[in-house]
Amino acid sequence: MLTVENLEVTFSTGAEDVQAVRGVSFDVARGESYGIVGESGSGKSTVLRAICGLAPTSAGRIALDGQPLPRPRDAGFYRRVQMVFQDPYASLHPRHTVDSVLSEPLAIQGFDRRDERIARALDDVGLGQGFRFRYPHQLSGGQRQRVAVARALILEPQILLLDEPTSALDASIQAEVLNLLDGLRAERGLTYVLVSHDLAVVSHMCERLLVMQHGQAVEELTRDALRARAAGTDYTRRLLKASVGFTREDAA
Repeated sequence: MLTVENLEVTFSTGAEDVQAVRGVSFDVARGESYGIVGESGSGKSTVLRAICGLAPTSAGRIALDGQPLPRPRDAGFYRRVQMVFQDPYASLHPRHTVDSVLSEPLAIQGFDRRDERIARALDDVGLGQGFRFRYPHQLSGGQRQRVAVARALILEPQILLLDEPTSALDASIQAEVLNLLDGLRAERGLTYVLVSHDLAVVSHMCERLLVMQHGQAVEELTRDALRARAAGTDYTRRLLKASVGFTREDAA
C-alpha cells in the first residue's frame, strides 16, 4: 500500500547541507503495522515527515497504491493518510476546544454530519461527549493523545503515521493508548507506520520493523526475529542489548 524507495532528505543550514535520511527503502502492505526504530537522531521521524510532505525530499520515490505522491501533498492525500505526533502537549492548540480541534479537518475536507462524526470519534477513543468542549489544559496527557488520535481518525483515513505516540506519557497510560491503537487497527483494517525508540512497543504493535542508524536503513526484521533477538548486524544486536536495560553484570 505504501512504498518508499531510496528516500533522501536533506536540510540546508546555510553553510552546509545535512543529509538526515540516506537511501531508505521499505514497503508496507495494506492492513500491516510496520515499525521504524533507532536511536535519537537516526532519521526515523524524518521519514514520516517526508511521507507527509513536511520534510524536504531531495531524492527517491514515495508511492501510495503504486501512485507517486504529489508535491505538495493534496487534500486527497490527507484524506487517506493522517499523522499522530509525539507530544500531545504541543500538537493541540491551547486556545481551541476539543470540538474546534475535531471540527477543523471536517470543514477543510467538506464533510457533512459533523456533530455526528465528532460524537462518534470521541466515543471511538474512549472519551465521550463530556470532553467535547474542554480545552487542552483541562485534559491529562493520555486524554490529549486520545484527542490527537480522534483528530487523525475523524477523516476515516486508511493509513496512520505514528511518531512515538506514547513516549511522552506515563507507563500505565502508554499501555492504554497502545491497546486503543491496536484495537482500532483490527476494527477498521487500518495500516500503521509506527516510529519508536522502544523495542517493546514495536514488538507489541508491529509485524515487521526497519532498524535505522545515522539516516540509513541497517536491516529489516520480523516480529519473531525481534523477539528471538535474531539480529543480523552488530548495530541491531547492540540496540537489542541496550533495550534490556541495566543489569548487575553491567556494573561488574
